[in-house]
Amino acid sequence: MSLFDTIGSLLGQSPEGGGHQALVTSALEFVNNQPGGLNGLIQQFKDKGAGDIIGSWISNGENQPISPDTLHNVLGSDTVTNLAAKAGVQPDQVAGLLSQILPHVVNAATPNGEVPAEGQLNSTTVLGALGGLTSLFGKGNA
Repeated sequence: MSLFDTIGSLLGQSPEGGGHQALVTSALEFVNNQPGGLNGLIQQFKDKGAGDIIGSWISNGENQPISPDTLHNVLGSDTVTNLAAKAGVQPDQVAGLLSQILPHVVNAATPNGEVPAEGQLNSTTVLGALGGLTSLFGKGNA
């Protein structure tokens, strides 16, 4: 099962329904729209005491999980609500879904353990990497 299939099943959509890609796309846009892009997001995580978690997503080791509550705390309620609206997901679902998606988005954007120049994520590269993965949630660091 690919990441998009997993997201679709979490959203109650069939894999053919493309709507589940909206949350990944919204997550990419969110990261790129941060002041400093991924670097800004990394700073938010550090400021909220979750720097080690996002650091694991960037490194070549295993991705540490993040709880929906921790992610909600890092991002803030306004951000969670805005991401939910963009993706067409209920706000109470978005932190849970993002807690599963964001580690893979950041990991796919940093394949060599390095943050891209200017902190901007290449959506085509990230979406391609995520779409090609299978059994993603059965592995530690894809």
